[in-house]
Amino acid sequence: MPDDAAVARDAAEQDSAFAHPAVRPDATAAYGEHADQVVDFYAPRGAADRAAPLVVVLHGGAWRAPYDRAHVSPFADFLSRRGFAVASVEYRRGASGGLVPVQGGPVPAEGGVGSAEGGPGSAQGGLGSAEGGPGSAQGGLGSAEGGPGSAQGGAGPVAGRWPDTLDDVAAALDALPGLVRTALPAADPHRIVLTGHSAGGHLALWAAARHVLPESSPWHRERPAPLRGVVALAPIGDLRVADELGVCSGAVRQFLGVTGPGGDAGDADALFEERRAHADPAVLLPTGIATTVVQGRTDIVVPQAVSEAYADAAAKAGEVVGLTLLEDVGHFPLIDPAADACAVVAEEIAQLAF
Repeated sequence: MPDDAAVARDAAEQDSAFAHPAVRPDATAAYGEHADQVVDFYAPRGAADRAAPLVVVLHGGAWRAPYDRAHVSPFADFLSRRGFAVASVEYRRGASGGLVPVQGGPVPAEGGVGSAEGGPGSAQGGLGSAEGGPGSAQGGLGSAEGGPGSAQGGAGPVAGRWPDTLDDVAAALDALPGLVRTALPAADPHRIVLTGHSAGGHLALWAAARHVLPESSPWHRERPAPLRGVVALAPIGDLRVADELGVCSGAVRQFLGVTGPGGDAGDADALFEERRAHADPAVLLPTGIATTVVQGRTDIVVPQAVSEAYADAAAKAGEVVGLTLLEDVGHFPLIDPAADACAVVAEEIAQLAF
């Protein structure tokens, strides 16, 4: 268990990251009919004599509904001010209440945060507000107030929707080239770097590995995605290790749809392994795509051990994954424009993009 000083430091870093007001995109385009099936686009700032590299951002939040793309909009804006074109992808996340039955997927809550009824980031609700928005100090991710992923939060909102979350990420990235041509003509579709934070880091690593999926998988690609690389930020990159460590209060099993009241534990474990084969980046290796993981050494939300397990799995598969470990950095500075760690992230992206 983290000591009091570590918890206090994490809370301060989280407060800093979420203190920035949400930044509205220059354009938004839909890749599906659901309110969460949209991509926000941020045009590169400053004059340029050629199209800018495109950074695709997948937000985190333990795959849970209260945490939408609004909380990474300052990070997306930060990257655009560094000369990148940015596409911030929204996707369907967990329901706002209840648990997932062992044999079924989560049932969306009526009017939950981030739903079509006007929650933050929805089609009607716009970007989240500064008052109690996603990941705020009042019950935010990993906070001490009992929000999703906290020690006091219990099961909390369900993490992810199996298989909808992965359906959406796959569909968004497949649709992206066409959307970019219309919504963000300043972007260079031939220079794409995929990045994501926390659960979004998992999704980024997974999306880059779809060609490694079994051919029977609905998300399988014939060829690797046309990416310059992936920069995964404190990713939940090894689902087994993250589950063993209890990352985000059982979010991994909730994400895979294998936890809930009733049912047989043996059946749940079997289903966990079955679905992990289609969803765990540590299994889907090697990808052949340049990959860097950026991890804070003092991260108590997604511990360093999870990133190290992913890098070790890649090495065993014959692939070298860069692992940048930042001293005295926790989970949230990686997406905090006010933190030095965020500048390191931008540099790692630039090394792949330019």
